[in-house]
Amino acid sequence: MARHLAERGDRVHLLGRDGSDLEKCAADLQVRMPSAATVTWSPCDLERPETFAEALASADAALGGFDTIILTAGLFAPQPQLEADQAFTARMLQVNFTNTLLLCEAARTRLLARGGGTLCVFSSVAGERGRKPVVLYWATKAGLSAYLEGLDHKFRAEGLRTICVKPGFVRTSMTAGLPEPPFAANPDDVARVALRAIDRGTPVVYAPPIWGLVMMVIRWLPRTVMRKVGF
Repeated sequence: MARHLAERGDRVHLLGRDGSDLEKCAADLQVRMPSAATVTWSPCDLERPETFAEALASADAALGGFDTIILTAGLFAPQPQLEADQAFTARMLQVNFTNTLLLCEAARTRLLARGGGTLCVFSSVAGERGRKPVVLYWATKAGLSAYLEGLDHKFRAEGLRTICVKPGFVRTSMTAGLPEPPFAANPDDVARVALRAIDRGTPVVYAPPIWGLVMMVIRWLPRTVMRKVGF
């Protein structure tokens, strides 16, 4: 997503927890910019909420004020691993739900104070319906999606455009080694879908779009059927 933004000339400020990685990414994006604008970065760690305010303030200062925030970070592990590792499960629940909402709230407050903007957050199709393979991960994404819908209802009229991106299986390091389901996507394809949603202000978008139809069917399946199926 950052590459697409840089290539079309949008100013970009990166947030993340690995400073050396951010520095390399910023240098890569810098050469893609059609103008001489500098790509900047600040440390921000979803496991450390105390970093949120300073990170957003740094982004504001570097960009001279920003109008869009894109949040893609989170933790993941397969259901059997989560069931066997309560410590990691606790981390995932904290990062994917509580701390993500705290960062969104900090961003929401900052954007509304200047009249509005766009908050784009990656949730997942996993949050559409309780399913056996992703019980715990599903719970974090279901809660996140519900929160983003509530934000859209409450603050859209005040100028805050909330975009909830719901990808299916995406070929990234997070999913490396997992069996690929149908409709697996590349990051570039998902990024294009998300950026179109940002430009249009679409409140909910599935990536790739076929997942919208798949999830519509899954939402209507009876609970007795959901107990029997393994997807």
